Amino acid sequence: MKQKRVIPNGYMTVGELAKKMNTTVRTLQYYDREGLLSPSKQSDGGLRLYTDKDMVRLHQIQSMKYLGFSLEEIKKRLVVLETPADVKNALSEQARGVMEKISSLSEVLLVIEALKTEIEQMNTVDWSKYADIIALLQTGNKEYWVLKNFDRKVLEHIKSRDKQSSEAFEKTWEQMCNKAIKLQENGMPPESEQGQAFAKEWWEMVSSYIGGDMSLLPGLVKFNENRDGWDGSWRVKWERAVDYAETAMSVYFDKLGYNPLKEAGQ
Repeated sequence: MKQKRVIPNGYMTVGELAKKMNTTVRTLQYYDREGLLSPSKQSDGGLRLYTDKDMVRLHQIQSMKYLGFSLEEIKKRLVVLETPADVKNALSEQARGVMEKISSLSEVLLVIEALKTEIEQMNTVDWSKYADIIALLQTGNKEYWVLKNFDRKVLEHIKSRDKQSSEAFEKTWEQMCNKAIKLQENGMPPESEQGQAFAKEWWEMVSSYIGGDMSLLPGLVKFNENRDGWDGSWRVKWERAVDYAETAMSVYFDKLGYNPLKEAGQ
């Protein structure tokens, strides 16, 4: 009679581990080859044996795989599990992975909702427009409605900017708009010294954004003129600021004897 192979206390076979963790023996063998999860011991008969600690490590791997991390990323994130601090660090790492995926999925959801809204409003299929929306959202620009008001040249410029530079410009834009509103609240006319200092700063912001490419100005001027197409929630606050900036820059350029915005609007 063939003698039954005895499994040492505290160990389990690859098949038992696979069953407990709802996976396959082939998957565990693959993880072993890839250096993700190797057996803690091999019996005299050649059995691959695992421990409860291995099962916890496998849970780490499965969790991160479920979250969409590649095996290479999982390798870098796995930590040793020898002390309570190690286990805590492992859980913290998994928590960070969950938060990253929540953020990523939130962005995906935003794109889906934006496309759905666009389809409802347009009642047609325009894949070029959808691609533009996705490109804008991927740079962190949530104001996808601007697509209806910017010309192709300006859109290409927006899409060419990386997320960091887009976010920096949006922050500067908001700060400048708040400054314009504050100047109005303090009774500072656009032609005042403070108003003209603001005009100079505003023009420097615009010039920096277009990178010296004056051919982008007509598209920006047209966007400013077509305010009926502005998003309602966005328009309420910023239209007031832009009106002040426009008047201040008109005075500023008159003093310089040169108005690039007027020339762009012709």
